[in-house]
Amino acid sequence: MDKLRNYDIVFSGLKNGKHEFRFEIDKAFFQLFDTEQEFTEPQIVADILMDKHTTFLEFEIKTTGTVNLVCDISNENFDYPIENEIKVLVKFGEEYDDSEEDVITIPSTDHAFNVVQLIYEDVMLSIPMKKVSPNLSEEDLHVLEKFGPKEEVEEEKEVDPRWEVLKKLKDKN
Repeated sequence: MDKLRNYDIVFSGLKNGKHEFRFEIDKAFFQLFDTEQEFTEPQIVADILMDKHTTFLEFEIKTTGTVNLVCDISNENFDYPIENEIKVLVKFGEEYDDSEEDVITIPSTDHAFNVVQLIYEDVMLSIPMKKVSPNLSEEDLHVLEKFGPKEEVEEEKEVDPRWEVLKKLKDKN
């Protein structure tokens, strides 16, 4: 739990206005979570801009860097650029509540806000579901196209004339 405190942003004692924070995100960061990672060798920077107001905080979290992914087609490793941004409003209330999408309520007695989960989500949202190496050969792309899902083209269906008569009746009323 102490390692999570490395990602606390202490806002009490700071003047109202904008404050910048930076976190280096590496393999140790992702080991804080009990999930299996789909990537290796993360080299990511999380730049956080906090705008402190009297009754709330605004956070803008930008993550940039690279991770190493395994191509779903060729099984080769490739570096994938990470770039994402999320904005979160933190307001004060009775107890912690993150049920709203872009608004988090923290107890009014708190003096710091932990951004570890927000950074994690920001990075994970940058990882594509389908991992395709940009280094695939023309042959690999041809095989992918040949065996990949086919796009269905909707053909204009001939309309039953009885429906046309009913439609005309409906339009008259």
